[in-house]
Amino acid sequence: MNNILSSPRLLLGASALGVLGLFLLSFLVGPYPIPPATVARIFLAQISLAERHWSEAMEMVVLDVRFPRIAGALLVGAALACAGAAYQNLFRNPLVSPGVLGVSSGAGFGAALGILLGLPGAAIQGMAFALGLVAVALTVWLGRSFDRHATLVLVVAGLVVSAFFQALVSLTKIVADPLNQLPSITFWLLGGLARTTPATLLGALVPIAAAGIVLHALRWQVHALAAGEDEARALGVDVRRVRIILIVAATLMTAAATSLCGIVGWVGLLIPHIVRMLVGPGFAIVLPMSALLGGGFLLGMDNLARMAGTVEVPLGILTSLIGAPFFALVLARTRRQWF
Repeated sequence: MNNILSSPRLLLGASALGVLGLFLLSFLVGPYPIPPATVARIFLAQISLAERHWSEAMEMVVLDVRFPRIAGALLVGAALACAGAAYQNLFRNPLVSPGVLGVSSGAGFGAALGILLGLPGAAIQGMAFALGLVAVALTVWLGRSFDRHATLVLVVAGLVVSAFFQALVSLTKIVADPLNQLPSITFWLLGGLARTTPATLLGALVPIAAAGIVLHALRWQVHALAAGEDEARALGVDVRRVRIILIVAATLMTAAATSLCGIVGWVGLLIPHIVRMLVGPGFAIVLPMSALLGGGFLLGMDNLARMAGTVEVPLGILTSLIGAPFFALVLARTRRQWF
């Protein structure tokens, strides 16, 4: 065990195996029991012409209901954790979350507005994604209007934009139909993966994957930024260009994740912090480790949500109930300099 903890690569491999095991076990969670062997045969039948000994309902539950939801949990958790790790390196602050620039509030207003207008699910997801990007664009514009070089001003601008869009969400709730639209808006804002379909999953996968590739390509420059802008420039890093690309990539990930499952907190704040405790501050190893642990954490929370009872507990509530006290314990244990 000590050898695994002392080697980041071994820890990364062990985490990947653990997430894979959780992925397989997650197909057994739910009110409709399906034997593990049947789940395996259903997947094998998609690539072969094997004879089928299960009902059509079982295949629909595995492929059309549980698989998109499980894959969505892994995707959203990985995206939020990676975005959180990127933002924390950019601002050199372990208390920064993916929503620091207002993307979550903007996406929440976009979804609430889409529900208010009676749009279909894909259009609601698109509006959430678009308004999330608009919120960050407003934050960057506002920050540059005051001081284009100070990251603290950018954080304050993010707080202002977040408050503005949260007020718009509240206004949307007031004018929404209390019988049909208001419950839908409320449950969307609380977060959940019950609405995930293969189409919505694919819509979020494309921007998240593209942004993840960009973050991976910039992993050494991002790590240099964490040491300070002057040190990064001395190493040949174009600080302004890397900062802009980093904000765009992390924002794309957060907006796509939020548009898929609603507002889910603590993943992007807690997971990168734990990862740095395990493997150190090197962004080259923090990024893939955050993706694995973030995806595994959110998948575990979603499994708890499905097992909680006859009424599914919103995902955002579970992550807050478990993430907040756990983060307090992490902070109590690491009362030293972050980097």
